[in-house]
Amino acid sequence: MKKDTLCLHAVRDSTHTTGAVCTPIYQSATFARSAVGESTGYDYSRLQNPTREHVEKLVAALEGGTDGLAFSSGMAAIMAMMELFSPGDEIIVSDDIYGGSVRFFDTVSKKNGIIIHYTNTSDLLSIKTYITNRTKGIFIETPTNPMMKITDIKAVKQLTLGRGILLMVDNTFLTPYFLRPIELGADIVMHSGTKYLAGHNDTLAGFLVTANTELGEKLKFIHKTVGAVLSPFDSYLVTRGIKTLAIRMEKSQQNAGVIAAWLKQHPKVKKVYYAGLPEHPDIEVSKKQGSGFGAMISFSVDSAQTAHNILSRTKIILFAESLGGVETLMTYPVTQTHSYIPEAQRTARGIDDKLLRLSVGIENVDDLIHDLEKAMK
Repeated sequence: MKKDTLCLHAVRDSTHTTGAVCTPIYQSATFARSAVGESTGYDYSRLQNPTREHVEKLVAALEGGTDGLAFSSGMAAIMAMMELFSPGDEIIVSDDIYGGSVRFFDTVSKKNGIIIHYTNTSDLLSIKTYITNRTKGIFIETPTNPMMKITDIKAVKQLTLGRGILLMVDNTFLTPYFLRPIELGADIVMHSGTKYLAGHNDTLAGFLVTANTELGEKLKFIHKTVGAVLSPFDSYLVTRGIKTLAIRMEKSQQNAGVIAAWLKQHPKVKKVYYAGLPEHPDIEVSKKQGSGFGAMISFSVDSAQTAHNILSRTKIILFAESLGGVETLMTYPVTQTHSYIPEAQRTARGIDDKLLRLSVGIENVDDLIHDLEKAMK
């Protein structure tokens, strides 16, 4: 099946015989056994629930992985993933990632004795300088958040071969519709399912997908032990969202390309960061490893006051945290997603009070540009 068909038919529900096209919501915490030693396969919803199992299998199928695990949020998924490592292990991390991930690595991971090295993972030489016999993982975002840097996943995988290093990829921005990291060598793919997978700004969710069953079993043990599992109703919402993933990603990307080109010519815009722009330094990597550029744009304006004006004046575009929903959202990284990061580090990465991040939705693109144009006058 093609990827747009997979979004609807990759997994069929086999837990009932009613013929219902929509997977039922099994809003049950526990399941009865008929006798000692006998089970339906479902005993307690922290261990497994039919509705959650369905969305886990669906996301795993879309990513081309062996096992999928659904969590109560993207950060819960990262927390479980990092439980694979032990004190003294070293992890190389993209230096331009979601601020919440940085906060977790710098506090919880550090407290657990894990050593984090941040570097530009678009630069293979930079990655090599941090690899030692204690390196146990490389965690990348591509495109990065918010500066939209691209990492060559297959090239990074070559650096890990024979070293026992897990390659972990946050695929939230592109989703398996545009990028399948496991095919390129990733061992684990992570998603904030809150974003494009669910797609409607109405639920929190996180996912891990593994490239092999051995990793899958390890993470399943952590999953059920820590217990930050996705609820049946939220599992249903993500399944429903994925049904329209293909058409949402296509429409949002189409809008983003038009808006990025428009922003480039506006006198108050000094720099546009979008993976699909011809001048993007890594556009050829994007073309080689994926089938799309996504719908995330960051751009710098001429002053902090201009940024504030835009955020307060848009009528259609909403000033809100998060991304990946059908509505277009604008975020101010310096006070929202990346506020945890010290100012000097933010500034060095280009995250200052002039930078805005735009998650382009599925509205009419002319309306979105008109909204921006009025706000920037």
